[in-house]
Amino acid sequence: PLPLNASVQEALGRLAEWKAQRAGVETQRPKAGTIEQARTRIRAAEARHQQAMARVMEARAALAQAQRDRDRARQLEASGAISRQEREITELNATTKAKELETALLATRAEASEVEVARAAYAVVQQTQTDPDYLLKVYNARIASTEAELSKLRDEAARTEIRSPVSGKVLRIHQKSAQFIAAGTPLLEIGNPSKLELVIDVLSADATKIKPGNPILINQGLGSGSNSVLIPAKVRLIEPSGFTKISALGVEEQRVNVIGDLIDSSQLFGDAYRVDAQIVIWHGKDILKTPISSLFRCNQSSWCVFVVEQGKAYQRSIELGHRSDREAEVKRGLNQGEMVILHSTDQIKDGTQVTSR
Repeated sequence: PLPLNASVQEALGRLAEWKAQRAGVETQRPKAGTIEQARTRIRAAEARHQQAMARVMEARAALAQAQRDRDRARQLEASGAISRQEREITELNATTKAKELETALLATRAEASEVEVARAAYAVVQQTQTDPDYLLKVYNARIASTEAELSKLRDEAARTEIRSPVSGKVLRIHQKSAQFIAAGTPLLEIGNPSKLELVIDVLSADATKIKPGNPILINQGLGSGSNSVLIPAKVRLIEPSGFTKISALGVEEQRVNVIGDLIDSSQLFGDAYRVDAQIVIWHGKDILKTPISSLFRCNQSSWCVFVVEQGKAYQRSIELGHRSDREAEVKRGLNQGEMVILHSTDQIKDGTQVTSR
């Protein structure tokens, strides 16, 4: 708390000043004009005290109004006229005004103490122009007052130091300015960036195919295609409950979060980073595959492609295995190296003349 630390340093400075002046009292005597200075100090202290009393009256009036607003808000909330949040705002305002009144009362007592100290100093200077013993009492009173103030400031500074129950790095700051807050209000988010987890939302239909331990490939965003950098991870769990999400096309989709762990925790990721993830549910070697865009339905339930042979398109029925959203495994019907037509249209028939582009 920087303001409180500054006040502590200021009080320490005043305390050192009073102690230094007390040490020199034995060799000091009041000079001309000391009485007038003491009178001026009394007038200034009384003026500050009156200002503090005026602030107390203002704080009391503000507290009374805040309490009336709070009581009305409770009645309005009970009748359903306002929301619970609006009622909580009035209660927070009433609590704030009560704290302001308490602060104003403390300031009034402090200024009253200053008036008493100033009057005591004036009486001592007036009656004991040649007796330093009375000045010692004045400085002792000032030192005691400053020490009491210093103790209060240190206590307030200690109470405002909040220690986190865990160690880590600050990820987010929720409260950035000085204000009264309710118990349980989040102040900071603290985490350990070396123990990040991946949260990947997938369609619920796809989630049924995913198992714990499945490999995950993360695109770090350093390139595309063959130049992209893929970071390995693995599935830890699939959450048991799904949620509804609106797609970019405005369609409601049921999705499920898949939680994964990075295999190498030294990768340069941070909290809430966006990643492109591919979850591997099956893989094989020497697999013959074709793009999904080359497939179309034929004979009601079969899959077909158009194969280009000697400049003509010929329809061929094929048997598929595993599929992704981009490619499909071909079990039967195609040979390696054969050319197929992507995005075939109704204009292409069996035997249609075609050219490659």
